[in-house]
Amino acid sequence: MARISLDPPRTLLYRVLERYSLRTYGEVLEPGRALAHNSRVIFADLRFERAVAKFNKLDPVLKELAVMAAAAHIGCSWCMDFGYWEAHKLGIAQEKLRAVPAWREHRELFSGLEIAVMEYAAAMCESEPAVTDEMSGQLLKLLGEPAFVELTFMVGLENLRSRVNSALGLRSQGFSDRCQIPAVPSRQ
Repeated sequence: MARISLDPPRTLLYRVLERYSLRTYGEVLEPGRALAHNSRVIFADLRFERAVAKFNKLDPVLKELAVMAAAAHIGCSWCMDFGYWEAHKLGIAQEKLRAVPAWREHRELFSGLEIAVMEYAAAMCESEPAVTDEMSGQLLKLLGEPAFVELTFMVGLENLRSRVNSALGLRSQGFSDRCQIPAVPSRQ
């Protein structure tokens, strides 16, 4: 159960967010509902997310696997649920998506580059980041600097999203149900 009311003041900004969210996702995203209690925070978040959506140096599948690996490492069921839905739209195989939370036990499903990306994402999400020069060097060689920077930024962003959503008590919103992929249970 959310730790904050998901019924924010119905400001003009919230009504615009609500309309966009309903049209785009079929329902209002709970992180938006929670953040809308502070108009400056939701406005900054919306602007930021719109800018991030334009990034294009990293392969979208690698980006989604990195984001999902970060969310799984942190244990954010809302982010995993929404991530499954986003990844499903990209055409990532369901078997692979189900394996992301335990990718180390299912290496056969992933390419070497995908494993390197998820390993890097997990290392970035440690309380004290565990990224090594070897990890960075390998990914720089495989991806190039622009995509590596984007990868690093996206994992850091997912770390923010997952920690905020988890702290607010947000749980799976049912997006994965729409693509027949079960959400990862919350750690709490």
